[in-house]
Amino acid sequence: MAANQKILIVDDDEHISELISLYLIREGYDTKEVHDGKSAVDTFASYNPDLIMLDIMLPIMDGYEVCKEIRKTSTVPIIMLTAKGDTIDKVLGLELGADDYIVKPFEPKEMTARVKAVLRRFDTGKTKESSKILEFENLEINMENYTVKYHGEFLSFPPKEFELLYFLAKRPNQVFTRDQLLDKIWGYEYIGDTRTVDVHIKRIREKFDKKDSWSVKTVWGVGYKFEVE
Repeated sequence: MAANQKILIVDDDEHISELISLYLIREGYDTKEVHDGKSAVDTFASYNPDLIMLDIMLPIMDGYEVCKEIRKTSTVPIIMLTAKGDTIDKVLGLELGADDYIVKPFEPKEMTARVKAVLRRFDTGKTKESSKILEFENLEINMENYTVKYHGEFLSFPPKEFELLYFLAKRPNQVFTRDQLLDKIWGYEYIGDTRTVDVHIKRIREKFDKKDSWSVKTVWGVGYKFEVE
């Protein structure tokens, strides 16, 4: 439900941010508007939004810098706003952890539908901080004892395959590059190349041989994500 869900709108065009805010308020969301990158980072910490609408072209810090800064501490959904629509913008944004894109100018109905969809996907995989068990359709990933239960059966997962799956599933629909996954799972000291990630992803996929509402997806030219429909 939209009730009490907070959305931070970051756009240097006050007319556009006000328009976005009006449509989201109409849908029952609580909103806050800021107009530069530094204010976005500062307000994020105090406002604690459930989703961020983030323009790319911003004064002081651009949208990419803001996204990168927020991703250091949070997996909050981020929808980037761009007037360009260029592939390079989208790839860079996804690499930094954006969840979706809206190209300006956009239809208000499409914008609110995209917001609802991203929040719904995020909520599907979100678990309480105290819980180390992730649950999806026909899948349970238990960090307490490193077990994976799939369609009622326990699967054999070596530690690195398990850690890679858990890391992606804990952040549904967020895209990570191969370098980011190497760093997060194998660590800074690992001497190897990104093909290590590809091999582990391939082995993980081979174990999930049925059609479900989730999957480990390749984002071509960028990396991988745990996609939840």
